[in-house]
Amino acid sequence: MRPEILYSLFADTTRLPGVGPRIAKLLETLAGRSVIDLLWHLPSGIIDRRFNPKIADAPDDTIATLVVTVGEHRPGRSRKQPYRVSAWDETGEMEIVFFNAKADYIGQMLPTGTRCAISGKVEHFNGRLQMTHPDHMVPEAKIKEIMQVEPTYPLTHGLTQKTLRKAIGAALPEVPELPEWGNKPFLAMRHFPDWRTALMAAHAPASMEDIDPSALPRQRLAYDELLANQLALALVRAHQKKRKGRVFKGDGRLRHKAEAALPFKLTNAQAVALADIYGDMAAPERMLRMIQGDVGSGKTVVALLAMLNAVECGAQAAMMAPTEILARQHLASMQPLADAAGVRMAVLTGRDKGKSRAETQERIAAGEVDIVVGTHALFQESVAFKDLALAVIDEQHRFGVHQRMSLGEKGAAVDTLVMTATPIPRTLTMTAYGDLDVSRLTEKPPGRQPIDTRTIPLGRLSEVAEAIGRSAASGNKAYWVCPLVEESEKIDVAAAEERFQHLSRLYPDRVGLVHGRMKAAEKDAVMDRFKNGPLDILVATTVIEVGVDVPDATVIVIEHAERFGLAQLHQLRGRVGRGSKASTCLLLYSTPLSETGHARLAVMRETEDGFRIAEEDLKLRGAGEILGTKQSGLPTFRLADLAVHDDLLAAARDDARLVLHNDPDLKGERGAALRTLLYLFERDAAIRYLRGG
Repeated sequence: MRPEILYSLFADTTRLPGVGPRIAKLLETLAGRSVIDLLWHLPSGIIDRRFNPKIADAPDDTIATLVVTVGEHRPGRSRKQPYRVSAWDETGEMEIVFFNAKADYIGQMLPTGTRCAISGKVEHFNGRLQMTHPDHMVPEAKIKEIMQVEPTYPLTHGLTQKTLRKAIGAALPEVPELPEWGNKPFLAMRHFPDWRTALMAAHAPASMEDIDPSALPRQRLAYDELLANQLALALVRAHQKKRKGRVFKGDGRLRHKAEAALPFKLTNAQAVALADIYGDMAAPERMLRMIQGDVGSGKTVVALLAMLNAVECGAQAAMMAPTEILARQHLASMQPLADAAGVRMAVLTGRDKGKSRAETQERIAAGEVDIVVGTHALFQESVAFKDLALAVIDEQHRFGVHQRMSLGEKGAAVDTLVMTATPIPRTLTMTAYGDLDVSRLTEKPPGRQPIDTRTIPLGRLSEVAEAIGRSAASGNKAYWVCPLVEESEKIDVAAAEERFQHLSRLYPDRVGLVHGRMKAAEKDAVMDRFKNGPLDILVATTVIEVGVDVPDATVIVIEHAERFGLAQLHQLRGRVGRGSKASTCLLLYSTPLSETGHARLAVMRETEDGFRIAEEDLKLRGAGEILGTKQSGLPTFRLADLAVHDDLLAAARDDARLVLHNDPDLKGERGAALRTLLYLFERDAAIRYLRGG
């Protein structure tokens, strides 16, 4: 169904001259399989070969293009010795040096007695100029061809700049003239070139300014990508809004009982979010809302009251959490309130097996359970509901969109409420969750104390270990979070086990250990002993990052804090300060700290506002890492940088909304061009919607 004008861009890279199966495989690893993938791979630097001095004037350690007369070839006596070629001009002599040389090739490129242009880095060795492995060697008549500014690209192992440049050079003539999809007054106001001109210019930078994301060609390409993103989200949202929902207006009898059992009054932010949710549930369209709540802002209470609204109408509700620990913790925190309201709850996770699982599933199917809390187990085929009205998804970014939807398919026109404890920057919310309405919980329940955050060099680790012991002796609990060593989970676990052994020697029988390679039941058992039993200190990897609730925990030590992102540090810090006692977060760092490390730790000391921290994290790390690069549901941008192009994102969002207001099916002249844009950026869900799929 893709328009014919785009066929050449979506052809396999093997169609390009000089790209065989081996090179194509490397290009696929680097950028993707098709020609357009290669064109989206933009330069990250330049090499300026326009400097053309004489030998006597060539400065050390500089890229230069020299015209020389080729003299004697002196092969090395063995393969290990360099192959040297003498050369000169009217001002002096130099040597051209090769290692692991192919004599035939060098003889062909640099024939003795001819004048050649060579380009590469020049340096002085033993008082004499030399150039090792020139990047270019051509006859003097072709010097203009190499005295250029060359783009340099990010590479993958086995691929050279020369090969990649050649492939991209072959791809650029495949770029067609496409109809203008942009908002013409906006493009004119910004002095943006058209799409094809911008793409060509982005691959032909003349200076480092042209590499910058603020360069006009790069801004134009970023705008196009963001417009495709916002248009796709707006189309999907419009499609979802057209799907009929059910009207749920509870009478409040269960909610009043649950609220009366709360030990605190709802915050204003919670009350506003609940008003939004009740309004959505009472509307004839399906609810698709996200609750963004900072650490300890009371999302679970909001979710429970929303579920009670569905139960008041005679229906069921389900809450899905990403881990067993979190699912059972949600159950434990909601159960007393559900009991006060006389509501029946059950839990269903991967740990439930055999007869007890079958019995729980029967009760759910018969409508004898009002609210079910569980993990991925909830959307398995064997789980059926009598009448599911509301699906609540906790830590939404840990589930794929399809997983989210499959829980919603277990009832008739199910309302969906997704929650995240990871404060998400405004720009990321717009690009990742533009299909959802958003409510933010920005207040903490009354009585929560601020957390005293300190930064301490790792050299004082033994003092910190002693302080932890003193705190434990006075009845407090402490977390000790071990560092991310590298991508290998095994090494992370080894670091945690080493710290566990160290602290266990100091405080026998009082230290526990949890990490990601333990079975769920093992983890739960240790967590229970830490929360309710004899363990005072819990050594952990980041498995405790989200949701674990131990009110007696008042100290958290984060080792090698400089290795963590800001959002993750904030999540970890949120494990303490959950009761009424004063709490402390100790960030241990190794010196010397990088500039980013300094900035990160300074922000942590200055503020506990998760939304401000998220914005700072976006500036320091870029969008790809905020929710974790491997998490589901996050768009990956090839051309746009959300930390730089947020004004373009706002413009793209407004433009997409205006377009669809005037032309909801994209049937008009600009609409047809925008369809091409969606195909160009492979926004499949939106295209399926336009085709009526």
